[in-house]
Amino acid sequence: MIQPARVLGPVPSPASARAVMERLAAQLGRAVQGKPSEVQRVVTCVVAGGHLLLEDMPGVGKTTLAEALARACALSFSRIQFTADLLPADILGAQVFHAQTATFSFRPGPLFRQLVLADELNRAPPRTQSALLEGMAQGQVSLDGETHPLPSPFTVVATQNPVDFSGTYPLPDSQLDRFLVRLSLGHPAPDVEARLLTTRGAASPLAAVEAVTGPEELASLRAFAAEVKLDAAVAEYVVRLARATREHGDLERGASTRAVLALGSAARAQALWEGRDFVTPGDVRAMLVPCWAHRVLLRSAVQGVSARDEAAHLVEELSRKVAAPR
Repeated sequence: MIQPARVLGPVPSPASARAVMERLAAQLGRAVQGKPSEVQRVVTCVVAGGHLLLEDMPGVGKTTLAEALARACALSFSRIQFTADLLPADILGAQVFHAQTATFSFRPGPLFRQLVLADELNRAPPRTQSALLEGMAQGQVSLDGETHPLPSPFTVVATQNPVDFSGTYPLPDSQLDRFLVRLSLGHPAPDVEARLLTTRGAASPLAAVEAVTGPEELASLRAFAAEVKLDAAVAEYVVRLARATREHGDLERGASTRAVLALGSAARAQALWEGRDFVTPGDVRAMLVPCWAHRVLLRSAVQGVSARDEAAHLVEELSRKVAAPR
């Protein structure tokens, strides 16, 4: 495991929390250039204690971003390449029989790391995808009547290609609902791509990423973010937004109660970017689309990238129509 460059200690204030988040964002920006807003959303998701889904075409930096995050936070890391023949035991681990002692012992799988990259998650069939559910929801794995805790902090960063690509399986709703944030990186701007051509050379972009925090400080930062104040007026605003999705004529299913709680967690972490210890309606709106667009179900038969974009448009439209508290 990568050791942090320095030990910063507990996070005592919104200002120091913001400083840690800015350092993390700066390191991620070294690996994935030209995407400052997306990098900020990634840091917000991790500080909120959530799991991240990166959906985009191959070759835009999804895997690099996940590995950079593990390096910057000095987290133990594993990459699981999902394929059509991958089995749940390949992820979770298995009981191994020892002939000399006639006993079994548990051999942990690659899921037993602090940051797990589930690469091309939707290339595996639903049975294998579902192997992640318990770990993502409860931080543990149950096998053969025994429960095995996962390392703490525990985060899954999953990548998926759009479902209209060949050889992909759409993620079930129960799987999508476990991801706090879904993002799409997209192509970098032309000037950024040109700069990459002239500066990248043979060196890996990860070589420039340094560890600026560690597991203990990240856990402290998450605990601090969970205590950010969210008053009754803002809570009612979030509930009104949820009701608006449930009553929208173009949506078969609106935001669930889990989605409401997820948005509250993300908004608390978002508030720390401004050095505040309280949530504003602006924090809620900033995280609304990344938190909810993948949780609502369209009535139309639109699939793939078009469905993602249409859902995001509907959620964004509702954020403009639902009155925010002053």
